[in-house]
Amino acid sequence: MSSSKLIRLILVQHKVGDVKEDNVARAVSMVKSAVAKEKKSSVPILVVLPECFNSPYGVKFFDKYAETIPDGYTSKALSGLAKELGIYLVAGSFPERDAQNPKTLYNACTVWNPKGELIAKHRKVHLFDVDIPNGITFKESDGFTPGKQFTIVDVGPARIGIGICYDIQFEEFARIYRNEGCNLLIYPASFSLTTGPLSWELYQRSRANDTQSFVTMVSNARDYANDYVAWGHTMLVDPWGQVVKSLNEDEGFIATDVDFTICDQVREQIPVINQRRTDLYDIVVKIPIK
Repeated sequence: MSSSKLIRLILVQHKVGDVKEDNVARAVSMVKSAVAKEKKSSVPILVVLPECFNSPYGVKFFDKYAETIPDGYTSKALSGLAKELGIYLVAGSFPERDAQNPKTLYNACTVWNPKGELIAKHRKVHLFDVDIPNGITFKESDGFTPGKQFTIVDVGPARIGIGICYDIQFEEFARIYRNEGCNLLIYPASFSLTTGPLSWELYQRSRANDTQSFVTMVSNARDYANDYVAWGHTMLVDPWGQVVKSLNEDEGFIATDVDFTICDQVREQIPVINQRRTDLYDIVVKIPIK
């Protein structure tokens, strides 16, 4: 196993309550605890937080908890954390207030490098507007505006495509990341107790198989005190579509090496990207990918 093809991946699943400062402090504390268990290594450490990690998930909360990026309270805490620990941090998501139009909010994922610098921001593209009888009715677009971009970040051997929660349902979105060379797809997510049992593992294994990539969804821990109760079960799936590791519904974290030679092997042995019949069909990107 060549260290040049490895990263150390840490997925943090924590509870979220009503107090923003407590939520951020909880996330910071759990990241520090997880990283403290790591031995010094030459491979990059990449930590991922859940969707809406500083705020309860619900339309009525988004405006109250929203901040501008990168000068808001949460951004400053994330920048300081990444710099202090010398890690890459995919900081789940939290409500972003548009600095130019304060009434416009986004569900935004920020990415920080070991110098504490903001290196990427992904705004959730596909908003969770669903109506499942006797299950869940939710209209995320009542609070958020959809993003309009793909977000790719390079960390050592990892070329990372970022989505948020419901973004994973759209195979075309993941396919474009694969076409751009991504080998790790990260989706901070907060599935419900209705959608979680139906499709949490299914979507991850499907996107991993579709793209021959590692795929992870990182959830909040389950807390029945919240209006919206998260499914939990943070998970990592390999390019064969097999579950590598997963949590239950409680707080905790996954720490594991990710070896991208596995991606290379799968893609060489089953070279589907070269076998697609683009003379018959194709997926078209309509905006520049930075």
